[in-house]
Amino acid sequence: MQIAGITKSSLLDYPGLISCVLFVPGCNFDCFYCHNRELISGKQKLIPLREIMDFLTQRTGFLDGVVITGGEPTLQPNLLPFIREVRKLGFKIKLDTNGSSPHVIAKLLDERLCDYYAVDYKAPSDEYKEICRGWSNAETVRETINQLIRANVFFEIRTTVIPQFTAESLLRMAGELPLVPKWTLNRYRRPELFKEEDIARIDAEPHSRDKIAEFASLMKTVQPNATT
Repeated sequence: MQIAGITKSSLLDYPGLISCVLFVPGCNFDCFYCHNRELISGKQKLIPLREIMDFLTQRTGFLDGVVITGGEPTLQPNLLPFIREVRKLGFKIKLDTNGSSPHVIAKLLDERLCDYYAVDYKAPSDEYKEICRGWSNAETVRETINQLIRANVFFEIRTTVIPQFTAESLLRMAGELPLVPKWTLNRYRRPELFKEEDIARIDAEPHSRDKIAEFASLMKTVQPNATT
C-alpha cells in the first residue's frame, strides 16, 4: 500500500466523525479540474507505511475514522490487506473512489471492509471521456454504484459543478443513476496545477453558491436526496 500524503485531523472528510485522510498516488483519470493533480502520475515521494501505522496506533481513541482517497485508491494492489489492518485498530473506514474498479468494490463489499463510500459521478455519460480523460467510462462507474445499491450500504455520490455544466447537464446525470441515498453538489474551485491546453476551461467563471443550490433543487425532482 502506497501513501503519498496525510491530513492528520479533519472534521470535513468523514461526515460526523473526526478522521485522518490518507492520499494514495496514481490515478487512471485525468480530470481537467483535478485538485490533486500532483498525485496523478503516481511518482510522488512516499510515506513509509510503518510511519502511517504507528501514527494510527497512537491516535486510537482520538480519531474516529480513516479516509482513503487519492489519486484512486482502488488501483492499489494492497488496498484490502491495508484496510484489514486499519480496522483492527478500531477505526471506521471511508473510501473515496472514481468508481472505475467495480471488481475491487465487489471484494470490499464481500468483506464489508468499508463503512462509507463516496463515488464521484463526474459528468453526463456522453461527456465523461472529454471531461475525465484517461481510462474514464461512465458505464463502469454506474456498475460500481449499482453494486453499492445492491449491497444496501450507505454511500454518497459527489459531483463537482464545473462552469461548463448547466441545469440540463445535471438533470441528465440525475436521470442516468437509480435513486441514491445522497448526492452532493460541490462548487468548482480553480486548481493551482493544470494543463495549459485546459486554460480556457479552468478560467471559466464558476457558478455561484446560490446557483448550485438552485441546481440541487432541480435535481431533487429526479434524485430527492440531492444536496449541496
